[in-house]
Amino acid sequence: MSKEEENQFGLVYDGAITENEIGKVNIHSVNYMLNGLKISANVYTPANFDESNQYPAVVVAHPNGGVKEQVAGLYSQKLAELGYITMAFDAAYQGKSEGEPRNTDKPQNRVEDIHRAIDYIVNYKGVDRTRVGILGICGGGGYTLRASQTDKRIKAVATLSAFNTGIVRKNGFLDSQINTITERLEEAYEAREDEMSGKEVRYTPNMLDTMTTEEAKKMPFDLYKDGYEYYGITHKHTGSSFAYTVSSNIDLFSFDARVGMEMINQPLLMMAGKMADTLYMTEGCYERANRNKEQRIIFLIDFFHTFLSFETGFMSVSFLSISLD
Repeated sequence: MSKEEENQFGLVYDGAITENEIGKVNIHSVNYMLNGLKISANVYTPANFDESNQYPAVVVAHPNGGVKEQVAGLYSQKLAELGYITMAFDAAYQGKSEGEPRNTDKPQNRVEDIHRAIDYIVNYKGVDRTRVGILGICGGGGYTLRASQTDKRIKAVATLSAFNTGIVRKNGFLDSQINTITERLEEAYEAREDEMSGKEVRYTPNMLDTMTTEEAKKMPFDLYKDGYEYYGITHKHTGSSFAYTVSSNIDLFSFDARVGMEMINQPLLMMAGKMADTLYMTEGCYERANRNKEQRIIFLIDFFHTFLSFETGFMSVSFLSISLD
């Protein structure tokens, strides 16, 4: 039996809640509507939760290819253990949220996902809407930065291993596909025409299905090797997939998380691994967050992209605690 099947909530991260108990952190499955689609989310409430009290809240945005039952759920639970009301949600078209074609991955959707999650959490019983923060992980980090530029209901912003999805989809990881942009755009529009005419939806390859463990170990980038291990082996979930619609590239190619960073005037913490081959994305965004230099922090740890260390988690907790007080 898989981790997902063993846990009644489908959670696959280590130390996950197995049942709701009085006096402990509890998990609540909720749904809400976004542009006609039912969104699936989990709200975590702290131990001895009393809805008549006021609690700070944090929304957690999941990585590309991830779902709320994986790392987003891990950080949601850890933050709830420290007194926050937290929420992890599946992006529209992904996980248990509705939307067709499945695994459509357009930046405007992912940003709107965050705005809608904030809509929901600020109205959740017991939430102090003046103390709402956000933690974005990997691809969720890049979209968190964009959403926070205009959504000032978000009072503190944190990212973990932020991933600038549009730049990577356009140029390739570390600019490895920069010479094939035109050809891939042509493919994206061909895929769009297929969708519009009712033909089969085209997807990018999903390495979790097409690659063996030995092949994954030989990949040139740690990001993908580590991602294969986490999402394909140790924390596998049926809702998780690295495939996305080829037509999504039309919108992804024009997205850059660095654009508009000067609009973030909230306290900002960006965490990344010193040895991560994705570090350049965190640094690129951080350098442009120059509106409020006194309240921005970049925190580097001796680790790679896929790191779930409690040390890093506690750094985000400390930052959010100070910023949301």
